[in-house]
Amino acid sequence: QVQLVESGGGSVQSGGSLRLSCAASGYTYSSRCMGWFRQAPGKEREGVASIDTNGRTMYADAIKGRFTISQDNAKDTMYLQMNNLEPGDTAIYYCATSLHPLCGESLAIWLFGHWGQGTQVTVSS
Repeated sequence: QVQLVESGGGSVQSGGSLRLSCAASGYTYSSRCMGWFRQAPGKEREGVASIDTNGRTMYADAIKGRFTISQDNAKDTMYLQMNNLEPGDTAIYYCATSLHPLCGESLAIWLFGHWGQGTQVTVSS
């Protein structure tokens, strides 16, 4: 069983930066991908970015050029560097892992099976 714990959320003004972390423990070495997702109030959860075991990344169009996903395999930790934040980025951010062989091809939520509890990001204008 994989356990995921997110941290690094907070409140910033528009244009600010935050770095989210996702620490994984348990049966982690079988995961093919890790990803970040977010859910804003009244909206469905959506994919933000993912990274596979080869370091290949995928980003949602809404955050391309502003967010960077990375991982430290030695620490079993994934990061999301978020720059130039906008009020529309306000959401709870979740990390997740996937065993699916197609997880590197899509940010579809159904591909990801283990989820953290989330961390709140609030961006004010």
